[in-house]
Amino acid sequence: MRLLALLLISASVFGQKNYPKDFGAPLDIPMQLAGNFGELRPNHFHAGFDFKTNQREGLNVYAVGDGYVSRIKISTYGYGKAIYITHPNGFTTVYGHLQKAMGAIEAKIKETQYKESSYEVELFLKPNELPVKKGEIIGLSGNTGGSQGPHLHFEFRDSATEKAINPQFFGYDQLIKDTKKPIVSTLVAYPLDAESIVNKSKRPINLNLSLQSDGTYISEKVLATGKIGFGINAYDLDDVSYNSNGTYKGELLTNGKPIFEYRFDEMAFDEGRYINAFIDYTRYKKTKSRIQKLFMKQPYALTNIYEKVNNGVLDVVPNYAQTNQIEVSDFNGNKTIIRIPVEYSNQKSIVEPDVVITPYLVKNGRDFIFEKDNYTVTFPEGTFYDDFYLNFDVKNDVLFLHQDDIGIHKAFTISYDAKDVPENQREKSFIASTNGTKWSYITTKRNGTTFTASTKTLGQFKLLKDFVAPKISSAKSIEGKWISAQKLLVFTISDDLSGIKSYNGYLNGKWMLFEYESKLNRLTHQFEDGIVAEGENKLKLIVTDNVGNSTTFETTFFRSQKQ
Repeated sequence: MRLLALLLISASVFGQKNYPKDFGAPLDIPMQLAGNFGELRPNHFHAGFDFKTNQREGLNVYAVGDGYVSRIKISTYGYGKAIYITHPNGFTTVYGHLQKAMGAIEAKIKETQYKESSYEVELFLKPNELPVKKGEIIGLSGNTGGSQGPHLHFEFRDSATEKAINPQFFGYDQLIKDTKKPIVSTLVAYPLDAESIVNKSKRPINLNLSLQSDGTYISEKVLATGKIGFGINAYDLDDVSYNSNGTYKGELLTNGKPIFEYRFDEMAFDEGRYINAFIDYTRYKKTKSRIQKLFMKQPYALTNIYEKVNNGVLDVVPNYAQTNQIEVSDFNGNKTIIRIPVEYSNQKSIVEPDVVITPYLVKNGRDFIFEKDNYTVTFPEGTFYDDFYLNFDVKNDVLFLHQDDIGIHKAFTISYDAKDVPENQREKSFIASTNGTKWSYITTKRNGTTFTASTKTLGQFKLLKDFVAPKISSAKSIEGKWISAQKLLVFTISDDLSGIKSYNGYLNGKWMLFEYESKLNRLTHQFEDGIVAEGENKLKLIVTDNVGNSTTFETTFFRSQKQ
């Protein structure tokens, strides 16, 4: 009870905190969301707003307040090209997936890339190095990194703790009109142990919802025995964005008192992986539907869960008859209410659990090691969120390690003893996983004849060999040609098995910058860098895969600086 009281106090204090409301908009077009704070994403909760950019790149991106550029990170994944601005009021704003930076910021990026001979760089800057003013153009919107379409990723962070904070607190709720209630499309009841039954089923069961005259919903009656829980598939709408986004808050109440509540006020990045415990992960992998569980079968440390009386679990015993209630809210206070009548029943089950019992019961509170043939699999304590029966086997030198439908919190290791692999093949070998159609490289370390890889995904694994070098191609040959009118060089690079590890271009013997977009397999050099010589230029491009196979492309072209 003391812990519960502390949680209530901290939640209350956080809710009462005064946030500055004088930040500007990062774009000069009407604000529309492609994603909001706390939205459910693969293996993480979304830490900011995704602003639409009219399905195109190149829009001006503005600093929303005075401050200085404290960090720049250029990556082929994640946020792609990202700028971090620290403001004097204790908060930092983040601008991700940029096409490019502007002015002194872009100059600093290029200077660092050429100094380090690397497209991917990370800079941490002092307050006097790159100061910015509110409304200053800091970059252009883009689609770099892990972005799946043009947009601006925008965040607020507490500069001291690095926690992400819901942008709505900073007045952005006023920029996006929202009068619409969240939508609950699915309500699921879960029997939570071997003795539990819900509506004659020992498996999770969908409950029908009926709209009432007062705008609330009531579910079909739940006749149950034992420990049960509820889950919802819910999303939010606003008046201007025209797409589905995540919900801000969800509560399960019994006798009018909340017994489980999630709320997305702020977020710790090191807790993001807990999304795989927060949702019904197995159902998600099979159906792509994310059911948010309003209970914990086994506790996990996600601080976005503010109430967890009995971990949200209902114990339905004889004489139990009451109406529980789910309330789902957005930041603006629009609320959807679902009442769930629950009664005890000693009914018999006609639908048995779909659990397949194997010799390998894995418990999340212990270390486990499994060995067969050349493979050793090591699961550290806390790898999984729940106990489960593992499918484990090796056939034709392929490791079958369950299916990718179990939520995993931290990495486990797979080792392979390659004593039977000839020495001249080992340097080209690696551990790979498959999604059923294609094998993919996993970062692999070698110690003698032992290969070891860490992963957070179950499935099938195999030691593969890659002797084929990457491919380099250009849509149009430039060999021996004058290309003075061109603004850039573009090459396509690819590798069929182990994947691209490094790429380096050299112009007249000196390193030149190529920007890499991995999702497009594209390398691009901008002539505006100003390193091309007048007249003849000799270009060398070297691309290497993850096991050391390398391809070199060489050509000569001519360019005049006078247009």
